[in-house]
Amino acid sequence: MMCSCPRRRPSTERGRTAELTHHTAVLVGVSGVETLLTEGGTQQTADTMEPSSAPAHRGHVLWQRVLLAVSLLTFWNLPTTTQLSIESVPVNAAEGTDVLLLVYNVTEDLLGYGWFKGEKVENSQQIASYIVSSQVNVPGPAYSGRETIYANGSLLFQNVFQNDTGYYTIIVTTNHFDSKAASGQLRVFPKLPTPVVTSNNLNPLEHEDTVVLTCEPETQNTTYMWWINNRSLPDSTRLELSEDNRTLTLLHVTRNDTGPYVCETQNPVSAGRSDPFTLNVLSKLPTPVVTSNNLTPWSTKDTVVLTCEPETQNTTYMWWINNRSLPDSTRLELSEDNRTLTLLHVTRNDTGPYVCETQNPVSAGRSDPFTLNVLWQEITPALSTGAIVGIVVGILVAVSFALSLHCSQRSLIFPSHSCLQNNRVRCPPASTPGHGPSGSSVSLASQSDPKPAVPIYQELLHSDRDIYYGLNHKADVVSSSLPRNAS
Repeated sequence: MMCSCPRRRPSTERGRTAELTHHTAVLVGVSGVETLLTEGGTQQTADTMEPSSAPAHRGHVLWQRVLLAVSLLTFWNLPTTTQLSIESVPVNAAEGTDVLLLVYNVTEDLLGYGWFKGEKVENSQQIASYIVSSQVNVPGPAYSGRETIYANGSLLFQNVFQNDTGYYTIIVTTNHFDSKAASGQLRVFPKLPTPVVTSNNLNPLEHEDTVVLTCEPETQNTTYMWWINNRSLPDSTRLELSEDNRTLTLLHVTRNDTGPYVCETQNPVSAGRSDPFTLNVLSKLPTPVVTSNNLTPWSTKDTVVLTCEPETQNTTYMWWINNRSLPDSTRLELSEDNRTLTLLHVTRNDTGPYVCETQNPVSAGRSDPFTLNVLWQEITPALSTGAIVGIVVGILVAVSFALSLHCSQRSLIFPSHSCLQNNRVRCPPASTPGHGPSGSSVSLASQSDPKPAVPIYQELLHSDRDIYYGLNHKADVVSSSLPRNAS
């Protein structure tokens, strides 16, 4: 409420009292102070931050206090001045801290101060007023309980919030009813939490999917920055930033876009960096191939390392032997990622075939069977000396037996001439041609076997001939050639 009455000094005591009462009502409307002036000049104060220390009957002092309120209302359109100024300490305050609006170049001989929220003086935005003579803080409609005015006019804010950000205006009134005003800005910023990078796609497919990375949380008056592999963003047509830099879009990701990505947040009072975020870019897996470090290992000697190629990120590797999963064996060892299979001291039973399988969330593949060529050599045990001697004796006995049979055969077929003369064996009488013994016309020569004699040891060499049949045949020939009356 603004007073339109002209400033004038009352000429009579009665008129002074009436004008004083009028201005008191105006003061109540502006500062919230319920002030009652009695005809005797006494003062009663309520709803003040500190009790008044003024004397009970000091008409001149009371009049000055009323003039303070009058001057605050009269000088509604405040003149600017280069002398009076306000500085925020600190300039940028963190939420939850204390801030002092420090006033400079305050003149002496003051009646008091008045603080308002905003750059304009409005009754509803009055925070508090301060009466120098009584050192009393009088709260206004905009008082929150956290503001205190000091004797030099400075205003202290305790435990500031973000909504305390804005302009504040002070009015200084002197004992000469002059008023000066100045405005200053209070800026409050939140302490930023540690940011976090989030993705709209946790398993993007290479060359197909687009990924949007977001720096969380969203805060006001915050600067966002991005880093890839600890470097600022490169110039690329596949990288797009939002207007506030809070989101980063990667068009048609490739395996080179895995990252890691870090987002950074800053404001005038704090800063923070996120943990590194790595993209899990998936690709369609190629057909795997089994390779070996040794193509011709020796049995029980060499160790073989089988590898599933190629190596790809975010891939699961599995092995199969003879179309079965790996058995439990101390001679079989798998690497941490299962990509390599080690066979310790291979044997002929480790030939395989071996198959490796690769899998990721979008594809899978199996290799062709791989068979090991395990070399081996069978070792014949050495013969003892006794065994060698036995074999030689056996051979000699066999040869001696064969020779004795041969000599017996010849003695039966061809008797010696001496034995005939000694009459040990009666020889057949001589016969003329065509007349054999006992009237037979067959001579001994004609009855003999026309085939030449064959040594018996040669016949033994032929497995298809019966040695006993041969011996009996020879005996029959000999017996037929002897005389029938031989004894």
